[in-house]
Amino acid sequence: MRLGKWIAIIFLLSIFAFWVPVMATDQGVASTHDTEHGSTHGAEHAVAETGHGDVHPGSELHGHGDAGHGGHVNLGEVLKLWTCIPFACMLLSIALFPLLAPKFWHHHFGKVSAFWAACLAIPFLIAFKGVAVHEILHIILADYVPFIILLWALYTISGGILLKGTLRGTPIVNTIMILIGTVLASWMGTTGAAMLLIRPFLKANNYRKNRTFMVVFFIFLVANIGGSLTPLGDPPLFLGFLHGVDFFWTMKIMPHMLVTAGILLVVYFFLDTYHYKKEGLTSAPVEEGEKEPLKLVGTHNFIFLGGVVVSVLISGIVDWGEVNTLGIHRAVQDWARDGFLILMAILSLLTTSKRIHEDNDFSWFPIVEVAYLFIGIFITMVPCLLILKAGLKGEMGFLIAAVKEPMHYFWVTGTLSGFLDNAPTYLTFFNTALGAFYPGMPEAQAVPLLMTESSVYLKAISAGAVFFGSFSYIGNAPNFMVRSIAEEGGTPMPSFFGYILKYSLVFLFPTFVVVTLIFF
Repeated sequence: MRLGKWIAIIFLLSIFAFWVPVMATDQGVASTHDTEHGSTHGAEHAVAETGHGDVHPGSELHGHGDAGHGGHVNLGEVLKLWTCIPFACMLLSIALFPLLAPKFWHHHFGKVSAFWAACLAIPFLIAFKGVAVHEILHIILADYVPFIILLWALYTISGGILLKGTLRGTPIVNTIMILIGTVLASWMGTTGAAMLLIRPFLKANNYRKNRTFMVVFFIFLVANIGGSLTPLGDPPLFLGFLHGVDFFWTMKIMPHMLVTAGILLVVYFFLDTYHYKKEGLTSAPVEEGEKEPLKLVGTHNFIFLGGVVVSVLISGIVDWGEVNTLGIHRAVQDWARDGFLILMAILSLLTTSKRIHEDNDFSWFPIVEVAYLFIGIFITMVPCLLILKAGLKGEMGFLIAAVKEPMHYFWVTGTLSGFLDNAPTYLTFFNTALGAFYPGMPEAQAVPLLMTESSVYLKAISAGAVFFGSFSYIGNAPNFMVRSIAEEGGTPMPSFFGYILKYSLVFLFPTFVVVTLIFF
């Protein structure tokens, strides 16, 4: 009962402290523009999904208009930075509850996520009515739904692939496995590579005492940095591909990727070797009986994995028009892709024996945890993304205006990508660069120039969005999923802030400084 009272008090305070000022100053403006908002925002999303047209932060397409002359309110220009407080509280909950109240968190994390989502959504809807409904539906239908469908499909399909045999994780074996995953990530996506290899990686090291750092470096390299060479690797690069960046242009980031991955792999090898010797191991333990040769079981699931990769690629190339769903414009090919991914996962479940899933220690808890937490993250993130998309006219305009040099693009794009969705962050600074170097020029003409004359800026934006996705658990889609699978398998993982303080700042930050000194 006491807990319920405190929740009610916090909820009421969030309404009055965070949103009443917004309601008092902007409700009248927002209410007069509900009807116009849907079509223009839909056009913006169509551009983001299909790559047709131009989108510049703070431009007319982003909803800039005069309230008194038939335009509609651009929420990104209206909202204050403190409207991001529910998002910060969501992150704090993820960071602190597992430490301070682990049993409560394990049983009620979904309710905590729903609580912070409500703290944002209800006052937001009261203040901005139809515009707010559109924004929340937009992030759910256009971002969250495809996000969780892709994760669920890859998690389900990879759970049907089992590596049998005697494989023990020595420093050399582990480094090779992470290296293989890093290479695969650019061609089957960071999520696909991570879901495919995390279970064999954990199984190979189940006899090791200290496994936490292994999974963290797996997240660094396989779930993030490895996906920097093709648009298939990571969502920001795929978004760039949709906006005219050549498919193989991202190969120009290979030197940056090789330096980053090389440093981290060397550090990992010496760190693993240190712990290996500290645990008193000189060689992998020999199991009783004959050594079982390595063998993959459930290999037919690679067909379904291939289907997922191809469908994602095709959805970015073809244009089948768009459909209006609850006022949200989405490309038909995107809905078709989502349906195909569901089909691939269902076929995998139907054709894979239960024994394989049992031997893989497969359970639904990790994907359920990710689904519950990320719906809260996505909804509370709405004000942050709107402010960022408003460009110079938003509360983060001072930050965007200060971005001038390649190193600025690398660090600002990267820092925001580490805590927000790296795809819209990439697009924001992609368009910032276009506007800075080629103002007024159509995107079709400006992008080729950005790839050639100003390529160092595009490299900085691309590398920052991908590399910094590894900086926190929410920086990229597979990060939290890998963490959940590892914890489900008995590997202790650091808290949200523990991950950043003990690993990202210690290993990633110096590595990114080196990359900056060499390339930017």
